[in-house]
Amino acid sequence: MNIWTICGQTVASGGKKQIMLAADMAGCEMPAVMIKGVKPGKTILITAAVHGDEYPGIAAAIRAAKEIDPAAVTGQILIIPCVNTGGFWTGSRDVPSDGANLNANYPGKPNGTAGERIADFFVKDIFPQTDFIIDLHSGSAMEPLTPCLFFPDTAGDAVRQAAKAAAYVTDIPYLIASTATTGHYSYAANSLKIPGLLLERGHSGLCKDSWVEAYYRDIRLLLRHLAVYPFDDNHTVCPKKVFHKTIYLSALHTGLWFPAITANTDVKEGDLLGRMEDFFGNTITEYRAQADGTVFYYTGSLAVKQGQALVAYGLERYAESNI
Repeated sequence: MNIWTICGQTVASGGKKQIMLAADMAGCEMPAVMIKGVKPGKTILITAAVHGDEYPGIAAAIRAAKEIDPAAVTGQILIIPCVNTGGFWTGSRDVPSDGANLNANYPGKPNGTAGERIADFFVKDIFPQTDFIIDLHSGSAMEPLTPCLFFPDTAGDAVRQAAKAAAYVTDIPYLIASTATTGHYSYAANSLKIPGLLLERGHSGLCKDSWVEAYYRDIRLLLRHLAVYPFDDNHTVCPKKVFHKTIYLSALHTGLWFPAITANTDVKEGDLLGRMEDFFGNTITEYRAQADGTVFYYTGSLAVKQGQALVAYGLERYAESNI
């Protein structure tokens, strides 16, 4: 196959092409780079800014698109450094026009709202050509986190094993077995049997050079593992701990949130995770750990509404480690 065609765009073997992809409506154009290797192989999709206010993955994806040499590629790579362009320019996590969370909005609708059409576009035009998905995220403006990643745990043995094996080559310490089915990568895994990973690195609306560099290395490590692009790196990656059960704690009431934990800390059963107060300093609710575990991320916002995510922590009793 000397020509690669996707969404009506073509690139020849050994070529690289900058394009704009559109979900059939104004304001949803996505910058993308097609990279066609000289040898046949897998097609890898790299995405960032599914949430528009998560930045390190964007910069790392742009760097990868610029620096990858098509002559050394086996297969094809499609890099979309900013999926939610509307959210990016407005500093919003979700799609501004309809409030859609693109990580919980799949499979979408062809004639629906903006978020639904973006999801439908990926399901019909992008995912069918994809063999593996690398989806880059981070903690948003009010969400400190420690590097972690999600792999699909309910998509069948083949998909789970392929994704988990890839997860082990990254330099991310915490691997979270996910049961989500309607997200960007999770829908592809569960409904279309395409393995992939959702990586989390960086937080607080920042784009530190160290996070970008680490993400760029993760990309290269994964592409090497997938036999798509070489990487001369002999440094060991961090030990891994796999969590098979995670508690996602949400607010029972609207109020002022005072967290008592930080990311990447261990908690014991009964430890205080945080408390909700009113404007008079009266405690509305205290939240305590249900069991021993490790905190992946939490909200750092003072203002929290009922139902908003507060803390995510993996349970130690359901963890396995290669430390």
